[in-house]
Amino acid sequence: MKIIARDIPPRAAWALEQAGIHPLLARLFAARGVLAKEELDDGLARLLPPAGLRGVQDAAVLLADAIAARRRLCIVADYDCDGATACAVGVRGLRLLGATQVDYLVPDRVADGYGLTPAIARRVHARGADLLITVDNGIASVEGVAAANALGLQVLVTDHHLPGAQLPPAAVIVNPNQPECGFPSKCIAGVGVMFYVLLALRAELRARGVFTNDSQPKLDALLPLVALGTVADVVKLDANNRRLVAQGLKRIRAGQMPCGVAALFQAAGRSAQAATSFDFGFALGPRINAAGRLADMTLGIECLLTDDAARADELARQLDAINRERRDIEGGMREQAMEVAQALFDEGSMGEEGPPAAICVFDPEFHEGVVGIVASRIKERLHRPTFVFAASQAPGKEHELKGSGRSIPGFHLRDALDLVAKRHPGVLLRFGGHAMAAGCTIAEEHFDTFEQALNQVAREWLDAATLQRRLHTDGPLAPEYRRADLVDTLHREVWGQGFAPPVFSEEVEILSQRLVGEKHLALKIRHQGQPVDGIWFGRTEPLPARVVLAFRLDADEWQGTRRVRFLVEGIEA
Repeated sequence: MKIIARDIPPRAAWALEQAGIHPLLARLFAARGVLAKEELDDGLARLLPPAGLRGVQDAAVLLADAIAARRRLCIVADYDCDGATACAVGVRGLRLLGATQVDYLVPDRVADGYGLTPAIARRVHARGADLLITVDNGIASVEGVAAANALGLQVLVTDHHLPGAQLPPAAVIVNPNQPECGFPSKCIAGVGVMFYVLLALRAELRARGVFTNDSQPKLDALLPLVALGTVADVVKLDANNRRLVAQGLKRIRAGQMPCGVAALFQAAGRSAQAATSFDFGFALGPRINAAGRLADMTLGIECLLTDDAARADELARQLDAINRERRDIEGGMREQAMEVAQALFDEGSMGEEGPPAAICVFDPEFHEGVVGIVASRIKERLHRPTFVFAASQAPGKEHELKGSGRSIPGFHLRDALDLVAKRHPGVLLRFGGHAMAAGCTIAEEHFDTFEQALNQVAREWLDAATLQRRLHTDGPLAPEYRRADLVDTLHREVWGQGFAPPVFSEEVEILSQRLVGEKHLALKIRHQGQPVDGIWFGRTEPLPARVVLAFRLDADEWQGTRRVRFLVEGIEA
């Protein structure tokens, strides 16, 4: 690993500090591109206006007409946390705005696959719906939308994924990444797109005289769900996304949230009053995602929809149990997959070209619900674009492999799949995704071909510098900032993808080290002349006496006293 300290523009840091920002935060924000205090204003008034989102006004008219005619609406969701929160926001928001018949349907990961398929369209029609609304999917569902149209359904697609060569023939499409959409926040999550559709719908209903400014429903009650889905989907936290997340966190800390969100905090053993974006990504999000991976995402959506606290508590406990099962399955798969992947780097396994530039792993025993998580773990350990495959569990498709991939900076995974598909027609049955995460389906007989083809693309696109893991940090931590109250200050800010949480780095002395729980390294570190506790989760190999350490700040409590500790992220190789 190479540790690289971020540049901190001195003028920007000085300007932020002069504007009243804490000196440490001023330095951190400046290093992340913030130039003025106004950019940190997270007020709702500073949200980008809905009008810039192509198709949003047409969507508002379509929905307002449907509500006036008392038509039956059905939301088709996705089976991850973004899809679940987008569905809950859609159902809650439409009901708030006067829709009396709002149903939802979430595809089964195994039986249905991803997105609006013709079979899903038929199920929606059988339920008696008039208008089908997709959330967090649909932009690639050309056949599914056509099938819905043929059944007499109107279709509103709300999505944020990249479109393919052909757009679906929907009545309206709202997606910031569709052609000719000038909305500045291209990285808004699916739940954010649905929230914006509701804002536009409320404005349309005001224009029709259904509501006044005083009588209109308050949609800000949906912001905790918007914040959760945004962070859990690991979209880039640009200024607009950070405002959505900050607004959601403020309401949660004040106790203003759906009871399902409160129940999930309790099930995860986290404090809602001290909620952070970390809680969304590592505590609540995984519990909702587990339902879509191993069971039925309806559980997750019902948890977010119910207003019955006892029911929410029951569902949150079920989701927690499913997540524990997911962790057990993932742990076994990860060890097995890591052994296979690591073997590719052994001298005896490497060809003349050296270690692979991309990793593909398959085992007949793998569970398709957790291949994405395992791919992410391998990618983090070996710093290579990684695909993990499992045999399809769908009836009649036992000879297909479903793969999930995770990438590294500099390697656009979906574009790589597109190139593989062009060079090897017929190998990829289906594929889609983003730069850093993608999925695909192949025939089992084509696994070796896919592995070689992806490796070839990786060798062409990646060089030695890109294949070395780089950790960007915020440089040394001044000793006066090694305080528990400042840890709390840092945790209250919104950090995440594209607005990285603070990581500091400097040379330190390791005073002592020991294994805890057989898989974590507990450290005593001399930092700026003072001893500090540290821990490196998942590390068992001992460290040298002096080392350049990258670490995050945390605080733990011992005998009533809160103390700072370092959470180690890595060392300079």
